[in-house]
Amino acid sequence: MKWLIIKISILSLLLFFPLLISAQIKGIITDSLTNEPLSYISVYYEGKGVGAISDNDGAYQVETRPGWTQLTFSAVGYLTKIVDIVPGVTKELNVQLVADDIQLDEVVVKPQRERYSRRNNPAVDLMRKVIEHKSEQRIEEQDYYQYRKYQKITMSLNDVTPDMLDKGIYKKMPFLKDQLEVSEITNKLIIPVSVQETASREIYRKNPKSEKTIIEGMSSSGIDELFSTGEMLGTVLRDVFADINIYDNDIRLLQNRFVSPISSTSAISFYKYYIMDTLYIDRDECIHLTFVPQNSQDFGFTGHLYVLNDSSYAVKKCVMNLPKKTGVNFVDNLDIVQEYEQLPTGEWVLVKDQMVAELYLIKALQGVQVMRTTTYMDYEFTELPAQLFRLKGREIKEADAMMKSDEFWAEVRQVPLTKTESNMDMFVQQLEQIPGFKYIIFVARAFIENFVETGTKERPSKVDIGPINTMISSNYIDGLRLRASAQTTANLNPHLFFKGYYAYGFKDHCSKYKGEVEYSFNKKEYLPREFPKNSITASYQYDVMSPVDKYLKTDKDNVFVSWKATTVDQMSYVRDIQLKYEYETLVGFSSTLTLRNTNDEPTGNLHYIKNDPDREELHDITTTEASIFLRYAPGETFVNTKQRRIPVSLDAPVYTFSHTVGFKVLGGEYNYNFTEVGISKRFWLSSWGKADFALKGGIQWNKVPFPLLIMPAANLSYITQRETFNLINNMEFLNDRYASLIMSYDMNGKLFNRIPLIKKLKWREVFGFKMLYGQLTDKNNPFLNPTDDDLFIFPMRDGEYTSYVMDPKVPYMEFSVGIHNIFKLLHIEYVRRLNYLDHPDINKHGIRFMVMMTF
Repeated sequence: MKWLIIKISILSLLLFFPLLISAQIKGIITDSLTNEPLSYISVYYEGKGVGAISDNDGAYQVETRPGWTQLTFSAVGYLTKIVDIVPGVTKELNVQLVADDIQLDEVVVKPQRERYSRRNNPAVDLMRKVIEHKSEQRIEEQDYYQYRKYQKITMSLNDVTPDMLDKGIYKKMPFLKDQLEVSEITNKLIIPVSVQETASREIYRKNPKSEKTIIEGMSSSGIDELFSTGEMLGTVLRDVFADINIYDNDIRLLQNRFVSPISSTSAISFYKYYIMDTLYIDRDECIHLTFVPQNSQDFGFTGHLYVLNDSSYAVKKCVMNLPKKTGVNFVDNLDIVQEYEQLPTGEWVLVKDQMVAELYLIKALQGVQVMRTTTYMDYEFTELPAQLFRLKGREIKEADAMMKSDEFWAEVRQVPLTKTESNMDMFVQQLEQIPGFKYIIFVARAFIENFVETGTKERPSKVDIGPINTMISSNYIDGLRLRASAQTTANLNPHLFFKGYYAYGFKDHCSKYKGEVEYSFNKKEYLPREFPKNSITASYQYDVMSPVDKYLKTDKDNVFVSWKATTVDQMSYVRDIQLKYEYETLVGFSSTLTLRNTNDEPTGNLHYIKNDPDREELHDITTTEASIFLRYAPGETFVNTKQRRIPVSLDAPVYTFSHTVGFKVLGGEYNYNFTEVGISKRFWLSSWGKADFALKGGIQWNKVPFPLLIMPAANLSYITQRETFNLINNMEFLNDRYASLIMSYDMNGKLFNRIPLIKKLKWREVFGFKMLYGQLTDKNNPFLNPTDDDLFIFPMRDGEYTSYVMDPKVPYMEFSVGIHNIFKLLHIEYVRRLNYLDHPDINKHGIRFMVMMTF
């Protein structure tokens, strides 16, 4: 038997060896700028004496042999390119070469000691004309337009080497070698792991302005199928790598703003321009310009513009990349190529937009490549039917968009899928068959989604356990607090959802709990909060609460916010019954109607004492109320997680209005009316960063005891949160009229980028200012009504008041100075309180922080 095995092995080797000897790699070599085939290009293995020459059509063919893993392409007038290959795997390899006279080199284009002047500079004069004529090239100046768009976003493991696949965790996945392919842009070996495809129709009307995206087809495959958070990965990728319009003043990319090279407001002052040459691209004579930022760490591009050498000054082609010393995080390389064509009717339009980003979290870890390819076709500028613009929402998804046939995709797909992209489903199946892989996914899901699924792929989870970060926490009343939580999914019922928790405090030896049932009139994919909502919810809760817990954007027993900067010992046992109806529209408008009955029993150092000579202390109070909450956020985008919605960006303005009415029914003890309005908005200041503003105001119209007055949105934890005050104590100010303004300004490193040595840290500066105007009218002031038993004595501790009446002419103010992007992860800020400094037990200043990862 032994000899039989040896003979078979030798025979197999003899049969296979000639195949290796005769294996060939073939492809086409083209110019990176003109796309014309290049002849007489040398293709060879360095030091092996084996090679070939491309023919008149740019075609070449060269043999492969075991162990030969790098192929060199070389010619006079072009930069030499070395490409990694996998013998026996790489069969076709198309290569683009860059002419050495147009390669953008910062050392050449931007000498360290150059004297750059905008005055009498022909490149600047040309760019002024391009900017002056750019409105003529914007299709938004047309009364109507429509076009079809196909977009493919592929995420891949980047810069993979054959040796890497034989080591570590990759050794257990031999099928990865079949997934290897060569990136057509970077010529590095990659392993695609996710593909998102979208086919859409874009329509536009100038007056009244309206633009809509009609999604005709969507397809998703790859690792995102392993998670149950809807289209989270695709949504985030489309937002981070958004479509680019160089005719806009600012380019939205990587959730930041970059100055466009033809910005009307700041391009001339932000960039340096150089005229390189005049050349033909597809028979059009163009002037070739290069541009670089004045400061490479500011958020801008280096690149090439090819401008038509005629009176139109239209852009024929644009090539952009990030400077080598960019201040952008996690991006090793970013290349953008846009190509424009002239329609028979004379308009210049974008026809192809390709972006490749090479990303990394830590240099030592495996990098990722994201490639977004977009093609535009079938432009029309005729009048469109009015009913198209009556469709609700900015983005309309056709009912069968996720179920399009292969024939549909074959017709609309302008960029064919590679072999590995086509086999993505098989790739995922192979991943799932790896021993122990399910445990890796289990941990990853718990970390990313903050929930633990109880199902499998064959039997999807009907119940998820979590949030995990609330399982262990602490507070003044509970002491150590343990909590178990769970929620059902659409796999149990796509309309009916249950949710709840049980918690136990080891200090008060008391159980807390909540049960919630929600019925969605819309069928859900996984979560009840999926947009748009149209549901009714009933809940019952008994728990210990701080009066300011309602201002937290996360769970009150989140382990990270349970660490407080000051003692919070004024709390309540709250028994709350709610019935709520929520309705959302596709245009960003939502409404919530709530009926609520609440029993509030003070505990710790909180007491409800009537403001009369007898000083009667109440055991509890009960309120019954109805409220309406209206919210309008046009253009808002977000992703659903298993815990809550997360805005993808904060660019949309948010308008809110609420009114609450209290009744003396169902045990309610008070009649009252409370109204509140608010608006928040982010403003981008081009290369100078961004500013966030939030303005709110409210009125309590009736005479009520202090638990029903307006309390500041205090945040007593060390973790910073938007739209809260850091140094106001719990219930420190009690008002029945208030107005607040919260501002923050993130300069995105504009100052630090100009300080030697400091700029290498890529720190970014941020400033904040918060102000609260408050007033307590005489009818609600217990100090002015010492015998009015409808009011309560303000909270006290050790015989001293801990709540105060504000001077309506003196607003509370605090400011902050911070640094974020420390180690690309940490945000730290110093907060200072400016007034009302004579109050006892306050923090006049402090340090706050948060974990924040941004590009």
